Amino acid sequence: METVDTTVRLAQLRKLMNDHDVAIYIVPSEDSHQSEYIAPCDGRREFISGFSGSAGTAIVTLEKAALATDGRYFNQAEKQLDSNWTLLKQGLQDVPTWQEWTVDQAEGGRNVGVDPTLITAPDARKLAEKIKNKGGGTLRDIDLNLVDVVWGASRPSRPQERIKPLALEFAGKKFGDKLEDLRKELEKKKSPGIVVCMLDEIAWLYNLRGNDIPYNPVFFSYAVVTASAATLYVDSTKLSDDVKQHLGDSVALRPYEAIFEDTKELGKALASDVDMADVEIPTSLKTKFLVSTRTSWALSKALGGEDHVEEVRSIIGDAKAVKNDTELSGMRACHIRDGAALISFFAWLEHELVSKEARINEVEAAEKLQKIRSYVRSRTYLLADFDGDDREGQHYVGLSFDTISSTGANAAVIHYKPEKDNCSMIDPKAVYLCDSGAQYFDGTTDTTRTLHFGEPTEMERKAYTLVLKGHIALDRAIFPKGTSGFALDTLARQFLWEEGLDYRHGTGHGVGSYLNVHEGPIGVGTRIQYSEVPLAAGNVLSNEPGYYEDGLFGIRTENMVIVKEVKTNHNFGEKPYLGFEHVTMVPMCRRLIDEKILSSIEKKWLNRYHAEIFQKTKGYFEDGSQAMNWLKRETQPI
Repeated sequence: METVDTTVRLAQLRKLMNDHDVAIYIVPSEDSHQSEYIAPCDGRREFISGFSGSAGTAIVTLEKAALATDGRYFNQAEKQLDSNWTLLKQGLQDVPTWQEWTVDQAEGGRNVGVDPTLITAPDARKLAEKIKNKGGGTLRDIDLNLVDVVWGASRPSRPQERIKPLALEFAGKKFGDKLEDLRKELEKKKSPGIVVCMLDEIAWLYNLRGNDIPYNPVFFSYAVVTASAATLYVDSTKLSDDVKQHLGDSVALRPYEAIFEDTKELGKALASDVDMADVEIPTSLKTKFLVSTRTSWALSKALGGEDHVEEVRSIIGDAKAVKNDTELSGMRACHIRDGAALISFFAWLEHELVSKEARINEVEAAEKLQKIRSYVRSRTYLLADFDGDDREGQHYVGLSFDTISSTGANAAVIHYKPEKDNCSMIDPKAVYLCDSGAQYFDGTTDTTRTLHFGEPTEMERKAYTLVLKGHIALDRAIFPKGTSGFALDTLARQFLWEEGLDYRHGTGHGVGSYLNVHEGPIGVGTRIQYSEVPLAAGNVLSNEPGYYEDGLFGIRTENMVIVKEVKTNHNFGEKPYLGFEHVTMVPMCRRLIDEKILSSIEKKWLNRYHAEIFQKTKGYFEDGSQAMNWLKRETQPI
């Protein structure tokens, strides 16, 4: 993680700000679809600040600059930001939010500028009101992105990756049936249609996958769906004959850039109560189109603003978060294969570091894991035979995010990313944290394991076991239908809290089905939005408490779990009760467990979990092989 000198870039940006009569300019992390993970061409915040984390907002004034990010990235930001920047550690006491900092800088009638495609309409309204109330100027929508001008010819080009249909054997539901369900929801809400901007929602709705954003199988697009028409806005050069045949006559195709022109015309039609020729709006329905609360300010304005749109939590996002039976079966299957790959990797890594005393750096380890993953096909292909060739694994597509391969103090950097020329040798006498995942046609994985190949310190063992106790508590939770992840978060933190310890990240995030590894709207954590969406049977999310000692070590245990209905002795309130089914099949680290502070119930859970792992993964390994010996040792009862 190297520091980038941003002096020249900031000077050029400030000249452009003067030219556009703004004293403050906001540079969000997201693209025009509010994607968390973005294509290189949309990495504006990273370019202007030097900070490469996936979350954060840069604010540049004519005199100073600030970068706001959350606790996952405090260490990383401190290493990457140069002296031009002030780090706003979001969530800490007495530290302003980026909005508060911006409002303070705008006092005295100073104008604030932002690219309207990169900020949501609700956020823009709230910010504009706060600026006005504090005596600031106006929030100006500047269509020309000023960072892009500074970036110039060095800015990466937009991706042109091909789009492919997702087979029904993996999707589990025809896209025509999904459109029918969506139209029923529109009718319930008495709305003439919906404009969709989130890339994973469009990919899911049409059973299509792309490769425009690294690790995320999505493609740049917009969609408009009404009672009688469905339109996909996409670069036609990305569409193969297979995709066109897949969509058939039920979906009209329009150029990606045409969305703003078409929505302006749609907005005019809504304003005049005159139906557009190609958008039939039943007169019995109200004339407000639905848009997600994540829709950009620019797109909302094109539709006519608040008078003509109703901002709601995405009904497509809600539907996507509840996996169908095919998707759930795929999640279970791909996690067994993925678990076999991780078992083989950890066995290999321990053998290399301890028995052979080899020197392996963090990147080399991550690359080895990727090779092993790409090899695992089925139980007939034993990992003992792995020779590093490029044979494709069963349904394997690629990684679901950059592998976090971190040793010692680097493991305390929550979203650490090792780089070839700037990483550490793995120390067998220190904690090793590996957070990794893969994309398969039948699912998406995300697993974190913390290991030690020598003798852990007393604090490392205690911290690991406290984290494990929280992990078990959440995994065992039973709760009534209607309970949110916000309400469950304390279960995972309780044992750390008893010791005055905690972690600065969420406990769980939703996961897509061969889609984004971070998927809304559900999650477990303290974010207020997690209190608004109850967990439902069919949700898939992570269980990942942790603990991080800056400069020393980091610990995290992460499994994927499926929300399911469970049977209880009673049925208070005559409502279903829910629980979790874990699908990740990788053992916990025995060396790091302090058995003395585990209860009998927790030991029973751990023994059952390890027995399940052994039964489901043993068929991938030859008896007596390195991986089988490691698996047997790590899954022995305690």
